[in-house]
Amino acid sequence: MSFFLLGFFTGLSLILALGAQNIFVIEQGLKKNYIFIVCLICSISDLILIFLGIFLFNFFENYLSGIIEFILNILLLIFLIYFIFEKVSSNYQNVSLNKQQTFLSFKGVIIKTVGFTYLNPHVYSDTVFFLGNFSKNFEIFNKYYFGFGAATSSFIFFFLLGYLSKFFSKYLIGKKVWKYINNFIIIFMSCLCIYILTDLYNFIA
Repeated sequence: MSFFLLGFFTGLSLILALGAQNIFVIEQGLKKNYIFIVCLICSISDLILIFLGIFLFNFFENYLSGIIEFILNILLLIFLIYFIFEKVSSNYQNVSLNKQQTFLSFKGVIIKTVGFTYLNPHVYSDTVFFLGNFSKNFEIFNKYYFGFGAATSSFIFFFLLGYLSKFFSKYLIGKKVWKYINNFIIIFMSCLCIYILTDLYNFIA
């Protein structure tokens, strides 16, 4: 259960950002425009990519020498530092929602949702690289718990964001609220940095 919760809060920390994909989900929710299919595509895509990352790193686990694992941890640490830097920077950025966007057809919604999901490099860095790399040293069953925890956070987040977007939009567009959210994520990710640094120290020592 602890690995499920770790995956849940780690995945939630990665997904809690008002990027292009989440703005699109909010806009479709405000207009009640095929919101179920939008949330479903985003959620299932995250589930697929999360376990793709976990399976990839699990498959190559036996081929990872100590030095390669050390390099991966350094890359993971760099990614975390960059992610934290982006969160700090986003505290000083304004966000906006396009409520006047025209309604999309069913086909148009699917195409746009898939585009916002699979053409977004952050989706791959967050799910495949980060979650897969972070869980590479877990026992196999703990990897599954971690993956399902992260995927659960995606399902909950996207469907809440979609169906409660009218209510959320009053607050999510507010810079002050997003600053509080970002500060929580910065603290959580900083703790993960300490975890990675501990692994690096143990390897060197």
